[in-house]
Amino acid sequence: MKKTISLAEETQPRNIQRADVAPAEGFSLVVDGHFKAHYHDEKAAQEAGADLFQRFPMLQVMIYDAATKIRSPLG
Repeated sequence: MKKTISLAEETQPRNIQRADVAPAEGFSLVVDGHFKAHYHDEKAAQEAGADLFQRFPMLQVMIYDAATKIRSPLG
């Protein structure tokens, strides 16, 4: 038996974040010059960046603050 799918179930909006556009709010990881993961608080971004850098020390990992538009190294 086939289940009928309504139009609302078929087209759900997706939250796609482009890697070449700076986020408007929160904090993001910048890995080798590219925006990667987005976080709402700085502590979560610092922890994720430190974990990534610990596993892959050859990467350049920075934290981008959307409010001040400043990239800062892990620290």
